[in-house]
Amino acid sequence: MFGVPQSSKSEFLDKARQAREERKGLKEKERAAIHIQALVRKFLCRCRLQKEIRKEVDDYFKASETGTSKRNALSIFKIARKLLFIYCQEDKMRFEKLCRAILASMEVENEPKPDILQDNKLVTLYLTMLVTFTDTSTWRIVKGKGDALKPALTKICENIMGHLNQKGFYSVLQILLTNGLARSKPSLSKGTLTAIFTLSLRPVIAAHFSDNLLRSFLIHIMSVPAVVSHLSVLTPEVNTHDLLRKFILFLSREEQCSDICVCLEGSHTLCLLGNLIHLGYLNEKVLEEEASHFVKDLTDILSYCQRYVSQKKSNLTHWHPVLGWFSQTVDYGLNESMPLVTKQLQYLWSVSVIRTLFSDVLSKKLESQEPTPPPPQPSTSQNNLPVKNLFKRAFQKSASVRNILKPVGGKRVDSAEVQKVCSICVLYQTALSTLTQIRLQILTGLTHLDDLLPKLWAFICELGPQGGLKLFMECLNNDTEESKQLLSMLMLFCDCSRHLITILDDIEVYEEQTSFKIEELITISSFLNTFVYKMIWDGILENAKGEKLELFHSVHGWLMVLYERDCRRRFTLDDHWLRKDLKPSLLFQELEKGKRRAQLLLQYIPHVIPHKNRVLLFRNIVTKEKESLGLIETSSASPHVTHITIRRSRMLEDGYDQLRRLPVNSIKGVIRVKFVNDLGVDEAGIDQDGVFKEFLEEIIKKVFNPALNLFKTTSGNERLYPSPTSYIHENHLQLFEFVGKMLGKAIYEGIVVDVPFASFFLSQVLGHHHSTFYSSIDELPSLDSEFYKNLTSIKRYDGDVGDLGLTLSYDEDVMGQLVCHELIPGGKTMPVTNENKISYIHLMAHFRMHTQIKEQTAAFIRGFRSIINPEWLHMFSTPEVQRLVSGDNAEIDLDDLKKHTVYYGGFHSSHRVIIWLWDILSSDFSAEERAMFLKFVTSCSRPPLLGFAYLKPPFSIRCVEVSDDQDTGDTLGSVLRGFFTIRKKEPGGRLPTSSTCFNLLKLPNYSKKSILRDKLRYAISMNTGFELS
Repeated sequence: MFGVPQSSKSEFLDKARQAREERKGLKEKERAAIHIQALVRKFLCRCRLQKEIRKEVDDYFKASETGTSKRNALSIFKIARKLLFIYCQEDKMRFEKLCRAILASMEVENEPKPDILQDNKLVTLYLTMLVTFTDTSTWRIVKGKGDALKPALTKICENIMGHLNQKGFYSVLQILLTNGLARSKPSLSKGTLTAIFTLSLRPVIAAHFSDNLLRSFLIHIMSVPAVVSHLSVLTPEVNTHDLLRKFILFLSREEQCSDICVCLEGSHTLCLLGNLIHLGYLNEKVLEEEASHFVKDLTDILSYCQRYVSQKKSNLTHWHPVLGWFSQTVDYGLNESMPLVTKQLQYLWSVSVIRTLFSDVLSKKLESQEPTPPPPQPSTSQNNLPVKNLFKRAFQKSASVRNILKPVGGKRVDSAEVQKVCSICVLYQTALSTLTQIRLQILTGLTHLDDLLPKLWAFICELGPQGGLKLFMECLNNDTEESKQLLSMLMLFCDCSRHLITILDDIEVYEEQTSFKIEELITISSFLNTFVYKMIWDGILENAKGEKLELFHSVHGWLMVLYERDCRRRFTLDDHWLRKDLKPSLLFQELEKGKRRAQLLLQYIPHVIPHKNRVLLFRNIVTKEKESLGLIETSSASPHVTHITIRRSRMLEDGYDQLRRLPVNSIKGVIRVKFVNDLGVDEAGIDQDGVFKEFLEEIIKKVFNPALNLFKTTSGNERLYPSPTSYIHENHLQLFEFVGKMLGKAIYEGIVVDVPFASFFLSQVLGHHHSTFYSSIDELPSLDSEFYKNLTSIKRYDGDVGDLGLTLSYDEDVMGQLVCHELIPGGKTMPVTNENKISYIHLMAHFRMHTQIKEQTAAFIRGFRSIINPEWLHMFSTPEVQRLVSGDNAEIDLDDLKKHTVYYGGFHSSHRVIIWLWDILSSDFSAEERAMFLKFVTSCSRPPLLGFAYLKPPFSIRCVEVSDDQDTGDTLGSVLRGFFTIRKKEPGGRLPTSSTCFNLLKLPNYSKKSILRDKLRYAISMNTGFELS
């Protein structure tokens, strides 16, 4: 009855737990309140303290400014401790005042002054602080009695520098320098820039140029665009501490150089390269002593960049103003400073640096020798006439100055001297392939010294046991580093020499013989010719890629520049370019079989094959095309024949109307012509190619007549080129296309026509003007030799060209009206100066030979190439194409003509009139008269290229008894009378006549040799004949 119920017990326990939890909650609230109160009191206390400190600082600076209290080091120290204890963003102004107060108390020297408006005063102030507290040399206390304190103070400065370095000090300085200098006009003052460079250098010096700090300095400071350029004019410190040598030796370790390049993006790597080169330019002594390491460092940096240089645009490439298409990310913010960086890079090919690096080559003396007489030089063409005098002048001028440089051998390729020169050549070759957008500047710099290339050639001549060719052919078959370096030397020599000869004019090459003597060019061209031939014929080119392929194109480019120069104006002997060990029959067999080496030989150096064999090959190509188009009659099929009717009085108009609409294959095919005379009657005669030949000759004679004003003649040698004023004809461009087709048809059929073209125009027809090495100024003499002399005199003018009053325009008298042509937009207001005179010369030459006749030339080429595939003519030079058009320029071979002559009307080879004829031609007629005789019969004064066996129709002589208007052809009686020399009546009053369409000479049966001679001479001089039989 005294027991407690179970429910009451549980209620009791619940109430006790609740009471306990309430007490616990109250205690936590009380603790939280106390903590909050403490934080608030702490915050309020801090605020109060900060407010008091700020007030104290403000009062201190106010009192100092008003002069009511005197500053001393101890008071500044105390106030600085308090301010730095509470420093935050709102205290910037107080901090600035503190810095100024500290600097004032230190009495430092050389405080930077912000002398450029863009300079931030705070930056200047903070830099001064850092400069002051990282070196004790300017402290007044140290200058006084503080010698005992100096070690401790210096240690403090070093600790400050170490702390700054850990906090990314160099990165901050790099940003500061880049923002201030990476622009067209720097925004950093002299003092600021000096302070930044001093600050950046101090940790490096303090650490005794340790690897880590040198690395940071190179990555962050030396990669700033053109920093050395700006510093070199502001502070001598850039040249102190032997910085260049330390940089060179640091980078000479391959892993360090690679690490630096990997850390820097392409543009910054280039900036580092520019700064190193500029330092080398400023420190010639160090450069000379450390040349090998310097060259290696630059080559490694350029090689790293080269990996990312691309030949073309893609989604992965970016455009760089110096490197071209680049497959690394490009910092476009640096582009504004690239002109300055480029200027730094240019020091690498400056005269002083080249002299220092190539000192071993340039120290070589080209010894003098006594002149020796030149070899005899046969000369037949007008182009070759000056060669004999040229050789004479060349020997008088050059042989007395130095030995002619030929391969002699004797220098070991593994010697230190050769290795050094090779490494320098590798450097410049790497620069050429990496700095693609300033390649021409590099080549121009390397060719500036007249004696570098001849001496480099002399050096090459001495390499190996025998010198020259054999050594380099062996290198092609080896993949050793030594071989690659030797080939790089050859490649650099070829690239530079090609550039030099391309920019030199004829006077400098032939008369003044700048850099190379004529005899050396002959030796070099022989070496290059053999080298390229061996590379192709020995199968090296077929499998070549990378460096070997680049080498081939360099050597081949130099070779072709010399060959084209020789074609324009001869300096070699007749057979100089031929390969005597190449059998044309073997080459043609390999071409038939499709052998790659034969195709490459024909593509790159067709000139090693005799000209006659190339013409035969051309004729074979044409014949094969005719067969493929079904244009040759066979036993199973006859070709389609196109018939046209031509009025003699309107030959050009009718020919143009009927032929211009024909398909190309019909023009290439058989065309039969029927002439209608002035009375409207069809002329007698069956066209078996002879009448078409006459039609073609007459058409060509009319269209190329300068009186028609489609073509003009050059001054002097009267060669043809399109008339700039041909637009007076309404359809002049269609006419040019038609003329192109007709000339193409003549070449296609092997018909020679007496049309002498200006060589510059033929060069354009062949497409040579698209070549990288083409120079308009070189071709200008073929248009106007006087104009060429006047232009080159401007180039050589020693005074101020501006005094001549020239502008970048050309004034021309066009049909009585003065017309001003601007060479560039706005050219008539731009004066010609010493700086732009070379551009003016080239612009003028290009305008005269290209721009003025651009449309006419394009129309002519369009018509010509529709008949003649341009690839067929690739194997011929410009003079050789002229020979293809107009026949051989050699003297007429009478024996060959006699051998291939056909006789009619009773004449035969033993007939006395025929014997007299050949005797008169060989003994009594001059070479000029023999040419007139040939033109009288065939309409062309030159023999066919392959000899008279290829003259179609064959050369024929027919005995005639009556005049042409009474001639009804050969009869049995007339043939017998001609054979037995029986005359119906004395033909003494009649002249010989001809039918040029059949290459037929109609010769009366004269009774005396003297009559034949006089009549024939009169006939050819009066140009009688030329009618249809």
